Amino acid sequence: MKGHILVVDDEQETCDLLEMALGRHGFKVTPSTNAQRALELVAEQDFDVVLTDLSMPEMSGLDLCERVLGTRPDMPVVVITGQGSLETAIGAIRVGAYDFITKPVDPKLLFLSVSRAIQHRRLSDEVKRLRQAVDGEGGDSARIVGQSGAMRRVYELINRVGESDASVLIHGETGTGKELIARGIHTRSRRKNGPFVAINCAAVPHSLLESELFGHARGAFTDAKAQRTGLFVQATGGTLFLDEIGELPIDVQPKLLRALQERKVRPVGANQEIPFDARIVAATNRNLEDEVYEKRFREDLYYRINVVKIDVPPLRERGGDVLHLAQHFLKQFAERNAKPSLELSTTGAEKLMAYNWPGNVRELENCMEHAVALARFDQITVEDLPEKIRAYRAERFVVAANDPTEIVTMDELERRYILRVLSLVGGNKSRAAQVLGFDRRTLYRKLERYGAAAGGEAAKADADLPPS
Repeated sequence: MKGHILVVDDEQETCDLLEMALGRHGFKVTPSTNAQRALELVAEQDFDVVLTDLSMPEMSGLDLCERVLGTRPDMPVVVITGQGSLETAIGAIRVGAYDFITKPVDPKLLFLSVSRAIQHRRLSDEVKRLRQAVDGEGGDSARIVGQSGAMRRVYELINRVGESDASVLIHGETGTGKELIARGIHTRSRRKNGPFVAINCAAVPHSLLESELFGHARGAFTDAKAQRTGLFVQATGGTLFLDEIGELPIDVQPKLLRALQERKVRPVGANQEIPFDARIVAATNRNLEDEVYEKRFREDLYYRINVVKIDVPPLRERGGDVLHLAQHFLKQFAERNAKPSLELSTTGAEKLMAYNWPGNVRELENCMEHAVALARFDQITVEDLPEKIRAYRAERFVVAANDPTEIVTMDELERRYILRVLSLVGGNKSRAAQVLGFDRRTLYRKLERYGAAAGGEAAKADADLPPS
């Protein structure tokens, strides 16, 4: 059943026709030929939508709408009238009607209006539920937020791997919260009372990275005026988090591999090795299998750090988690900006759900901070959101040439489609192979045949395959 609808019209024949039209689409319909009785039904039952005629003898549809919303502001009302004037439409909107349909009723427009009203109602209920859930979360800003199926699988892996000392590789797009996952593993391990030491391998200059990781002896180089303990030793008893490990310089990789194998490090300029006892958790937004294939990452190091792999889903694959996270960030920033009564409007929630979030959770966090800063009223509206989210429209594309009348061979069609998929997944060849149903080596052979092994043709594919 798609939803429960209360149909109100003083003519029994109209009620029957509307019940038949809506019933074909799987809606449950309760008809009423009396407006006063309809109000009693609203008090007794929970309807997803009230569908009412405008002109009725005892009570007009506008009066009924106003009284329904007075007691049930969450229940959308759709008004049907044969008087399709601008004044009538304005009157319906002023009393709070969700939509306005003119007679004769087009069954397709009726279905569309009712479906949107139900979606609006359920999204509004979800926003309220999530606000209550977030209010009960407490102040742990490091908490991993989300209840989607994709995230539940991540939670299960975190809990299962937490008690072991196995090395973990966390893979996910930029902004998906890989460090939060690493911290979650640490807090669920027997090392939780030890240090959590993190380093971004891409943020440290190449010349200093070895010293940061392994430490250095006094006088090892010009500025080494004192001995320094490296992060491996600092993390003893706890967890060492190597973020963006895919950016690790190729000449540092064998030294890291030896440290992981021997559980000892040799500081730069020192003669003695120092043992350490730290669990290793690494993270990357690159596909390390591709990096190994391209000889940019050592295969033996890859297998050393990839004992257990956790794939963090991008936000666009997490469904309702978008709203859960939005409420989480809204509460956080509203309290920080002394606006504790701020709420997320249903229309604002619809925009958040429609957007594809290329920047993932980090972009959503930035969006909510932006919205709270600009909010003038007690709700976050569409106008408070960043421009690119307000203006976003989902695009479709067709596999065709720039000229729709052009006829191409199947080989050329395959080439364009493969390069388009490669472009859409950001050049990730393993992911592209999964989408296409190829094994990775087959994809590489095809790309080499196209002269696009390095992915340079993928961007050009966008010109060959225009959005429609």
